[in-house]
Amino acid sequence: MNNSIISIGTANPGKAIRQRSIGEFMKMAHSLGPVDARKLQFVYNQSGIETRFSVLNDFEKSDFKDFNFFPNSADLEPFPSTKDRMQVFRKEAPKLAVEAISNCLSTSQVKPEEVTHLILVSCTGMYAPGLELEIMEKMGFNDTVERYCIHFMGCYAAFTAIKMADRICDSDPDAKVVLACVELCTIHFQKEYNEDNLLANALFGDGAASALVANSKEGIAIKDYQSNLVREGEGDMAWHIGDFGFEMKLSKYIPGLLEKGIEDLGKKLEEKFKLSTIKNFAIHPGGKMILKKVEESFGIASEQNCFAHQVLRDFGNMSSATILFVLEKILKQTGNPGEILAMGFGPGLTLETLLLDKR
Repeated sequence: MNNSIISIGTANPGKAIRQRSIGEFMKMAHSLGPVDARKLQFVYNQSGIETRFSVLNDFEKSDFKDFNFFPNSADLEPFPSTKDRMQVFRKEAPKLAVEAISNCLSTSQVKPEEVTHLILVSCTGMYAPGLELEIMEKMGFNDTVERYCIHFMGCYAAFTAIKMADRICDSDPDAKVVLACVELCTIHFQKEYNEDNLLANALFGDGAASALVANSKEGIAIKDYQSNLVREGEGDMAWHIGDFGFEMKLSKYIPGLLEKGIEDLGKKLEEKFKLSTIKNFAIHPGGKMILKKVEESFGIASEQNCFAHQVLRDFGNMSSATILFVLEKILKQTGNPGEILAMGFGPGLTLETLLLDKR
């Protein structure tokens, strides 16, 4: 038997917010003039995103006086500090994580007390004693559960967690590993109007996803994986802790860098995975242009990667949790598509690949 992703559960806070409403918030918060407002509107219209979710309801407000988290003034002063944002994370993240894990386990035969390992993933918040301890208490996990935390790796971190779970199950065939990705990207809104913030503010949403990995014939088998670096992009995708939240560097050149890296990667994947025989893909929806460049480079039709486009449309980019939203759709789809190549991208510039098999 292979180690497999047996079940996946997801969760989002509140109700879906229209991308158009978020765009209006951004125009107001950045105090944009007509020219910059049109530029912003163009980016939002071309994003491929229709709705996103946030633990903050300010993004659907049309007047400063209605804000609950950001200051009730046109200059947004005093702007929320990193401490302010981590307080939101500490309050909201446990609820979202528990909902996702509960949804995951509810579709499996595994009871909470049978879970042996917990892997927590987040690049948008952290504290100690940590979120993983609150999850254990609220879920009724045993105190003997081994726990691991993966922080600040960015959008590809779920791939790292899946690989870790696979290694754990290799060493202990009876292991029942729960991994949970919890990302509250929107709490890190930056008010400075520049290209990096324009792109980041247009893409990211909040969500949580959980997967159960164990030695089983059920679900999606984990067959193989490979990590790759495109060092030319080291300065084009980055993530730093600032005084006013976490600051993202997200260059417009990333799609082109990915395209260049994927050309070399394709040769390696053909040697290792027989890429040309794979018909199904689960590409991290980091953005519409990223999906387009990856598909063009590999000769992938958008229909072969349809679930990634659906997740981008309905949720935006939820950092590490996003790929599990895509895999959840594959897990629930009627029929067995066979081999699936999943791909994710993050700071480094890192390209992660994961060969899966649903039969």
